[in-house]
Amino acid sequence: MAWWRWIAAFVLLSAVGFFLGGYTSDVYRKLLLWVTLALGFNFLFGIAGQIAFSHFAFYGIGAYSVVILAFHFGLPLPLAIPLAAALCAVLALAVAIPSNRLEGFYLALATIAFSQLFIIVLNEGGDVTGGTGGLASYRLPPAYDVLPGGPWFTMLIVFVMLATFAVLWRLDRSWFGRACRAVRDNPEAAAAMGVDVARTKVLAFTLTSTFAGVAGMAYAFVDNTVNPPTFSIENSFLLLFMIVIGGAGRFAGAIVGAVLLYFLPLWLSPVIGHHHALVFGLLVVVVIVLQPRGLIGVYDALARRWRGRRPA
Repeated sequence: MAWWRWIAAFVLLSAVGFFLGGYTSDVYRKLLLWVTLALGFNFLFGIAGQIAFSHFAFYGIGAYSVVILAFHFGLPLPLAIPLAAALCAVLALAVAIPSNRLEGFYLALATIAFSQLFIIVLNEGGDVTGGTGGLASYRLPPAYDVLPGGPWFTMLIVFVMLATFAVLWRLDRSWFGRACRAVRDNPEAAAAMGVDVARTKVLAFTLTSTFAGVAGMAYAFVDNTVNPPTFSIENSFLLLFMIVIGGAGRFAGAIVGAVLLYFLPLWLSPVIGHHHALVFGLLVVVVIVLQPRGLIGVYDALARRWRGRRPA
């Protein structure tokens, strides 16, 4: 997209934060973070073809690491942030290298095991991770204290989301994006064309997992609380539902799916309580059967029909 469109999107999305307050501002910030996660997972699953359930684990690694480095070890925030990002990248690389030989169901199992191991570490981490209660009541230094208290922090989250979107957008339209799609569609044919399949898989996993970690750092200061249930495997499945329902492999589909499934529990909870996961499952089945390309596929079909009826 043209540079002015990115600036316009930043101004528009940031301006919304100045008209919200209290609960609605909190909902809006978390929605932006969910969209950020969906964009990264869409690249990993929809474009690179890797069925991994470790995205929320790295989201949690980013959140916990920046809090521990800044408030447990007392590092300055400008130093804690890049160190936390580097930790996410190193751990993602450590997971990606041995698991790049796995595909489909086996890769999903391996990443589920990693996610569960991460939750166990959080629960058994003692004072460092806060145990089952997590870490709470920490505050940014006075120089940064203005950020969480107003719409300026919303602007920061908008920047993180748009920066993630912009990088992934450019990657998708580069040789790397074409390599990821080739590996997704047919790894053997991609290798015959000169694509390094293993390196492509490792890079895609490491990049998207690091982006998830950066989003987690922003999340750490939304409520000034991080706890293990937030990063559970259930949220990773919800992220998958978002991509499938919205339209895998399409950035617009990731955004639509994230917005829809983020708000659905808020709308359905007064009616059916905590059974909205059943509704999500039914939605996934219906979408896969009737429209495998997701809601964005429905839009494409309607757009083609409208263009076909428009007079020449």
